[in-house]
Order: sequence, then C-alpha cells, then structure tokens
Amino acid sequence: MRPEDLITRMPTADAVARETERLPTPPPEAEEALQRALEAAARPATPTPWPALLQEARGKMDSRYAAPATSHRGGLTGTALVLAKRAFRLTFQPFINEVLRKQVEFNESILDALATLHDVQREQGRAQAAWRKEWERRLAQLEASGAPPANTKRSRKRGR
Repeated sequence: MRPEDLITRMPTADAVARETERLPTPPPEAEEALQRALEAAARPATPTPWPALLQEARGKMDSRYAAPATSHRGGLTGTALVLAKRAFRLTFQPFINEVLRKQVEFNESILDALATLHDVQREQGRAQAAWRKEWERRLAQLEASGAPPANTKRSRKRGR
C-alpha cells in the first residue's frame, strides 16, 4: 500500500460518522472489556530508578576524573611518583576537562538513550502481557462455548 492510498478525501468525516451510527450496539461484556483495556493502556508510566545494568556505567559516565594516584613501588620512589602524578593532574586538569568534555556529553546522551530504551521496552512488555491476557481470556471463552476457530488451516482442512 502506498501513502497516497491512505490519505483520501473520500469518504468524508460526515459519511463515516453516519455509517458508525448504523453499527449495532456491542454487548455490555465487550464494552467492559474495551474499557478495561483502555484504562490499562492509559495508565501513566511509573517512574523507575536507573536499571541495574546501567548503574555501574552511570557511575563511570564522567571520564574527566581519575582514581586517586597510587604506585606499586614502595619507599621514596613510590612516594615521589605519587606526588608527580598528583602534580601533573593538578596542573593539567583544566586541559583534561576540556579535551574530555565532548566525551562526557556523549556518555551522558548514550546512557539517557539506553535508559529510555529500557523504559520503552518495559512498557511494551507490560502492554504485551495485557494483550496476551486478553487473548487468553477470549480463547477460553471460545473453548467454553465450543465454537470452532475461524480462518485457520485446521478448520479449512476439515471442511474438505
């Protein structure tokens, strides 16, 4: 189907409204089921903390600051190396911050996108579970009524 096939001027909105008035009234059970489904879908998303799989990455998001300077060497040499590292960091920290500024911004945006994807996936899973529950309820009603399923390969093969 092409997009221009979807956008039409015919039928008009008035014609569609007139035709919908001619539709039969659905049974109360169907109205209640639709109302429950709409209420479940309209519930606002519950704010959740950052997902556990992103917590560690969130803590390491700002790459401008390193762990405290250490050295595996002991004695005077180790102390001198730690002091040299601290002096280097103190002197060049403004340059380090500027060089890594865009990296930090990128890290923040990637983590925000991942958190958004996680939330969307969680909401889609919730909606899918609600739909699955509804379809299982409908299937149970069909099985209880003994009505054969329509338009399935099995029902078509039996008819031959």
